[in-house]
Amino acid sequence: MLLPIPSVSVCIPVYQGERFLAETIRSVLDQSFRDLELVILDNASTDTSGEIARSFGDPRIRVERNATTVSQADNWNRVVQLCRAPLVKLVCADDLLHPRCLELQVGPMEADPGLAVVASRRHMIDEQSRVIVPRRGLAGLIGVRTGMEVARRVVRNGANPVGEPGGVLFRREDFFTVGGWRADRTFVMDLDLWMRLLQYGEFLGLPETLAAFRIGLGSVSADNEQAIYDDQRALIEELGESDFYKVRAVDLAVGRMLAPAGRARRRALFAVSKLSTRGDDRVSA
Repeated sequence: MLLPIPSVSVCIPVYQGERFLAETIRSVLDQSFRDLELVILDNASTDTSGEIARSFGDPRIRVERNATTVSQADNWNRVVQLCRAPLVKLVCADDLLHPRCLELQVGPMEADPGLAVVASRRHMIDEQSRVIVPRRGLAGLIGVRTGMEVARRVVRNGANPVGEPGGVLFRREDFFTVGGWRADRTFVMDLDLWMRLLQYGEFLGLPETLAAFRIGLGSVSADNEQAIYDDQRALIEELGESDFYKVRAVDLAVGRMLAPAGRARRRALFAVSKLSTRGDDRVSA
C-alpha cells in the first residue's frame, strides 16, 4: 500500500549516535506541524542507534540501514534520496528542533515557489542540552535575500552565518539539481550546499530561534577545527571568484581579514562547552 506523500521530510543520518538520538527524534515528533515523515538512516552503527530509532511507535518514522559504513557525504546524500516529500530538512543525530520549526518554515516555502532556502536562528547547546550561546546566526540575513546578498554576507562573515542543517529547509528537487552534498567540502558541506541552492531561488531568514546545534566534545566540529578553517577559507575564495554571485573585492578583503575571527569564535564555543562538561564532572565526582 502506497502512503500519501507528506508535505515535508525530516531526515536523520546517524552513526554511533546512541547518546543523543532519542532526544533528537522526540524533537522531530513533537513538531506542531504534523504532515511529515521522519527518515532515519543508520550508517552501519555498532552501538544501539538502530534499536533506539526502531523503538518509537510512530507510523511517520521509517528506519533504513546501510550494509557497510560509508562516508558522511555519501550517507547524507542517501538519506535525502530516501525522502519522498518536496521539502527536506536534515537534522544531525545530536541536534534539536523547536516544536514550531516546521510550522514556521514550511508555510513560506509552500507559499512562495521562488524561495530555495528558509533558515532560522539557532541556540548553541552543550552535552546536557543547556544553551551556551542563544539566538545565534543570520546577522544581516533576516527577511528575503537574493543569492548575491547572501554570498556577500557569507564572504564578509568569515564563518557560517546561515547555520547548520537543522535550522534550514530546502527543496528536494533543487538538491538533486545542484548535485547534493559535496565530499570534497566535508567540513563546510552545509554552507557549500546552501550557496549552490541559492542559484535556483531566494533566501528567507526567519527571526525566530527554531533549532539547537550541539557543541559536543567528541563531535566532528570539535575534533577538526583546523580543517573547518581551511575549508571555510577555500569556500570564501570560491565565492569570491564566482561570476554568479558577483562578490565585490571589498567583500573578499573583509572576509579574508575576518576569517581568523570566525575561527576564534568556534574555538570559544568549544571551550565553553568543555568548561560546562567539566563542571558537571566535578559535581558528580
